[in-house]
Amino acid sequence: MVWIPGGTFLMGSDNFYPEERPAHRVTVDGFWMDEHPITNAEFRRFVKGTGYVTLAERAPDPSNYPGSDPALLTPGSLVFRQPSQRVGLRDYRAWWAYVPGACWKHPEGPASTLDSRDRHPVVHIAYEDAEAYAQWAGKELPTEAEWEFAARGGLEGAAFVWGDEFAPKRRMLANTWQGEFPWQNLKTDGYEGTSPVGAFPANGYGLYDMAGNVWEWISDFFTPCHSDELIKACCVPRNPRVALAEQSYVAGQAGAHIPRKVLKGGSHLCAPNYCLRYRPAARQGESVDSSTSHIGFRCIVRIAAATAEE
Repeated sequence: MVWIPGGTFLMGSDNFYPEERPAHRVTVDGFWMDEHPITNAEFRRFVKGTGYVTLAERAPDPSNYPGSDPALLTPGSLVFRQPSQRVGLRDYRAWWAYVPGACWKHPEGPASTLDSRDRHPVVHIAYEDAEAYAQWAGKELPTEAEWEFAARGGLEGAAFVWGDEFAPKRRMLANTWQGEFPWQNLKTDGYEGTSPVGAFPANGYGLYDMAGNVWEWISDFFTPCHSDELIKACCVPRNPRVALAEQSYVAGQAGAHIPRKVLKGGSHLCAPNYCLRYRPAARQGESVDSSTSHIGFRCIVRIAAATAEE
């Protein structure tokens, strides 16, 4: 793990997507953070030690999805499928497919394996899976403020975790999508899917893959923008947490409401023409029961908790 010293920083951005607004100052205390996203090898040790079964490996409970097609209530997960030609960007089903049998150890479906991918980030992780791992490891999932502070690596207000220029001297500094998403992948960064952790330079705090590769689960509930009430209640909020609110739900089938948590960091599928979210200020809401081929996580240890254990 890497020590993140804590401090006050400008969180969010007024220059990109609406959900990143308003930019505001926040203070966080110091904490330890995993140097990189949890890898397949690390998650395998957890599963072997506990017998844990991820959400994608369990048949969905029909009572949680009233009115759903029974054919979809089988263990599986969402897998990215690259179209062979240009498609419209309004319907995600043009590039996402629910694949029965897809899970962390079979990322593309039952016939796929993790051969040569021990150092790749684990994917097909739902929020409860990330929490279960963190509890087993004696760690926690970061808040959005903690994650964003760490991702910035000491760069105040920079667009990316390394500065304001996306590819300085044409050098790719993160695993993102180059070309027109979702059908044209130029692979300028050298990778078609996930990349081994540490394949790109660390940020100013020595953290790897804080941009691109896989999205990372955050403990805060998602709201469509940063809370004005929280910001106004205190000139500079300290260690803020976003609790469950009506805006934190996503409507499911037949009126089901599923809580959403924040995702940060973007992934190898993020592209300027569709998802310019491989930036520290960028954020996205995701239902807690979602697992896909580009969602993973990393953990932290807060200094107060570590001191108490000692």
